[in-house]
Amino acid sequence: MTLSFATLPHPLLEPVIELCRKAGDAILPFWRAGVEVNVKSDDSPVTAADLAAHEVLVAGLKALDPSIHILSEEDANIPLSERSQWQRWWLVDPLDGTKEFISGSEEFTVNVALIENGQVVFGVVSMPTNNRCYFGGSGLGAWRSDDAEHLAPISVRDEPAAGEAFTVVASRRHSSPEQERLLTGLSAVVGELKLTNIGSSLKFCLLAEGAADCYPRLAPTSQWDTAAAQGVLEGAGGVVLGLDGAIFDYPARETLLNSFFLALPGEAPWREALLNLATPQS
Repeated sequence: MTLSFATLPHPLLEPVIELCRKAGDAILPFWRAGVEVNVKSDDSPVTAADLAAHEVLVAGLKALDPSIHILSEEDANIPLSERSQWQRWWLVDPLDGTKEFISGSEEFTVNVALIENGQVVFGVVSMPTNNRCYFGGSGLGAWRSDDAEHLAPISVRDEPAAGEAFTVVASRRHSSPEQERLLTGLSAVVGELKLTNIGSSLKFCLLAEGAADCYPRLAPTSQWDTAAAQGVLEGAGGVVLGLDGAIFDYPARETLLNSFFLALPGEAPWREALLNLATPQS
């Protein structure tokens, strides 16, 4: 049987993909339109586009299943005493890459992940400007769709093909001395590195579709920045690891900030070398 949106291996995947595309439609009227930028208490920017997408997603997710809780970047002030009782919830970034959006770049996304007991079940990462969408989850598979009717399976590459460079994806806006040291050490293991800079959670998606090899993040992120794209990468055969080598997860805790992580193919032959390089030196 040919897989279609209607036969995806989780009953909530198709409606969430459609919902993410609707949220993208709510964003687009504000894109490159001189939208007013406000600053939140953590100094991160927020626009009317973030809030419009948030409203679409919250209403749509509640309509899908009102029993599933919602934690969105734009409504994250929920006490730990409440969140710690949740077993199943949506982790939402209505507009990931707000700085890219403000600058006029196309590299921003709508991110929705379903979490159960701290683990990502599946994630959807949608690009409003071109209708491209990535989705998947561990044990489910992963796909890329460039329109509302077609989808194609994607998978990581364990190593670059002969003659291709080892490609590391990174953020244009966020690095750290620790990350620069890791890249220097990794180059000594795998050879010359090609650095690809891209915004938002699309960094994970490049790995998931076999267009890049590694995404080390030794700089701050929040839970909603990573969960949806982690689902895509895991469905494509990749992993997201803490610096201790443990699978990255999302347990209820006071802070919504992530620890540092490494995203890579699950069977990468250089996995242990990367973890050794990332281990903090005493």
